[in-house]
Amino acid sequence: MPAPSEPIAPTGPAGVAAMAITSASAVWLIALQQPVIGLGVLAAGLALALWVDRRLARTLGIVACGLVILSVTSLEADLSDLGMLRFTLVLGGAVLVPTLLARRLISPDAVSFPVRGRPWTGLQWWYLGAVVVIAYLLLPFYFVGSGAYANWPAVATANEIGRLFVGVNAVGIWDELFFVCIVFALYRRHVPLWTANVLQAIVFVSFLWELGYRSWGPLLTIPFALVQGWIFATTASLGYVVTVHLLFDAIVFLVLVHAHNPHLFDFFVTIPA
Repeated sequence: MPAPSEPIAPTGPAGVAAMAITSASAVWLIALQQPVIGLGVLAAGLALALWVDRRLARTLGIVACGLVILSVTSLEADLSDLGMLRFTLVLGGAVLVPTLLARRLISPDAVSFPVRGRPWTGLQWWYLGAVVVIAYLLLPFYFVGSGAYANWPAVATANEIGRLFVGVNAVGIWDELFFVCIVFALYRRHVPLWTANVLQAIVFVSFLWELGYRSWGPLLTIPFALVQGWIFATTASLGYVVTVHLLFDAIVFLVLVHAHNPHLFDFFVTIPA
């Protein structure tokens, strides 16, 4: 199950500052690929946490391990054999290592992946449909209008399109495993829901920027990250947030293929002229 509704080890303003500094390090470590500055910011956050509370320091140290793993290589989209292997190893390590550390150093249930959670309500089923409509209207305008689609490799052959489909969906699932089930859940042990949600969104959006959601992409990715965290907290369902994400990414995939091959999936109505 995700972290409880009330913090287990609540922290004060200095602790929140340590968490904010740790999250902010992702901007340099991941989004801007400036490891020297990023590691310095990360070290400052960890040092402040150690001064505040050793339990908080353990939590942020585990999050820091994931951030450092993500920073070891560029995370720009790459559909080559080597690129997909690199993504598998780096993203896999960024989930596996913090999970094992959290379960050993904090508690066995500190990080979990609740696939089922609570039964989906009628409103949640309606929201799935709304996600498709919103993505259909917004994503073509964003990717093509801003030129952000060019941050993904051009695809033309069936093999390349298949690789893009696998990559987009695999990364979408991973996003929820790391940012929501690990970073957000660990932060929830120390601060209220929306504080934790904003702090995890900083890390989430930094990753998406490096992946390719640039230009005015954060205007889309920041609300998306916040909504996903809130949904996970209220549904206790990894399955539901992954379903939302994959529906969104299905439109991402179609738009990217169309942007590189205008004769394919030519049914979008919001592409700028």
